[in-house]
Amino acid sequence: MSGTFVGMPPFPAAAREKLADAQLRHNLAHATGTIRAKRARLVDEVAASMAGGSGDWEALRLAGAGVKEAALLSLETQLLRLEETLSANGAVVHWARDAAEANAIVASIAKGHGVDEVVKVKSMVTQEIGLNEALAEEGIAAWETDLAELIVQLGGDLPSHILVPAIHRNRAEIREIFLRAMKEVGRPAPDDLTDEPAVLAAAARAHLREKFLRARVGVSGANFAVAETGTLVVVESEGNGRMCLTLPEVLISVVGIEKVVSTWDELDPLLRLLPRSSTGERMNPYTSMWSGVTPDDGPREVHVVLLDNGRTRALADQVGRQALRCIRCSACLNVCPVYERTGGHAYGSVYPGPIGAILNPLLKGVGVDEQVDSLPYASSLCGACFEVCPVRIDIPSVLVDQRAKVVDAHRGHLPSAGHRAEVVAMKGAAIGLGDARKLAFGERFTRLGLGVARRLSGLVGIPGLSKWSSARDLPPAPPESFRAWWKRTDGGRS
Repeated sequence: MSGTFVGMPPFPAAAREKLADAQLRHNLAHATGTIRAKRARLVDEVAASMAGGSGDWEALRLAGAGVKEAALLSLETQLLRLEETLSANGAVVHWARDAAEANAIVASIAKGHGVDEVVKVKSMVTQEIGLNEALAEEGIAAWETDLAELIVQLGGDLPSHILVPAIHRNRAEIREIFLRAMKEVGRPAPDDLTDEPAVLAAAARAHLREKFLRARVGVSGANFAVAETGTLVVVESEGNGRMCLTLPEVLISVVGIEKVVSTWDELDPLLRLLPRSSTGERMNPYTSMWSGVTPDDGPREVHVVLLDNGRTRALADQVGRQALRCIRCSACLNVCPVYERTGGHAYGSVYPGPIGAILNPLLKGVGVDEQVDSLPYASSLCGACFEVCPVRIDIPSVLVDQRAKVVDAHRGHLPSAGHRAEVVAMKGAAIGLGDARKLAFGERFTRLGLGVARRLSGLVGIPGLSKWSSARDLPPAPPESFRAWWKRTDGGRS
């Protein structure tokens, strides 16, 4: 599994099912609306306090985009430097070309220490590669410790948001999940558990604490990796990251190669952009940094797995490579009208929403999987995602470019049943519009053609036509064509 949930249908089919779920739409609208409002207040605060100066919001966006872009353009140099500094700090660096290699490395380390469980934090990249499932096949249980990830795991569910994976659940549903599932994998939830957020959090804290104290191996991701100092950075809001990063004897960090930045100073704009764009906070409650092994402090053994898994493919795309700037803030999801109505599961990936619609095709390639090929079309191209992106990823432009690549990938192939009517229509248009004489002849029948089309549009069962006409009005036929008017008026002079 590489960025796509196995067995998920293409986006149009998945979205249609989710649109019928009124509770899901209510949960999403409430959650994304709350996050949007918090972010807007914090962004306005920066603009008001520093307007016109070097620290205003747009300047921060430009700085953040510049840091990430510079690192991508010198990625090989930065990664070799990161390996050197991490190794000098006592960490063991591993390189993984794909999900299978990364999973094998982590499983080998865990088995080498004779453990049957690990605790995890900041694990989106491990969800991308299907690490939990790979470890389970080796008899090793992987426990999620982020509250939302815990909810998803206990519910036998799939994540649906980058920042809040359980955004599709309300607190009543969470209470039922805790009561039913906690007792099966550890400390049970209290019998008198209510759905008050503080009470639910306390139940999760008690359930996880025994796992933190027992686990000998921790697995993390990283928000950033600093090549200059060999430092990995995790930002989070619950404190579970500190527990995972400091208590286990062994720490394994799986890090996408695009997370590298060149210098320590370059963290500055990123650590100001990320919390405001994600949680609507001035700074994260917990920012943890570690650089290898420190005697008598934290893990005694640190491994860093640098993961490609399609990232060099994306880097080679002149238009799409900017998607690798993404700092996983989820701001684009929270403003997207498509995501708000369908939720993350419809995208069939751990990376949903606008960023997922471009990142998944870039990582996996197009023309291979129908589900992946459908994602660039999961957008209205309204541009709201670009307006809020803290590192200025022009998602609409990448979406259009990826759509072109999907079309090019299928040229010469027999179209699917759903696209045959479209192909026939486009070929007919090419014949009529590609020759001036044929176009002039066809114009004589415009009024007749529109009349027939208007009658047919009211009928159901005509592939493609009813879908098109149900949301569009056919224009009335003009009294005469432009050619006829030009000839009659001598080019407008009479």
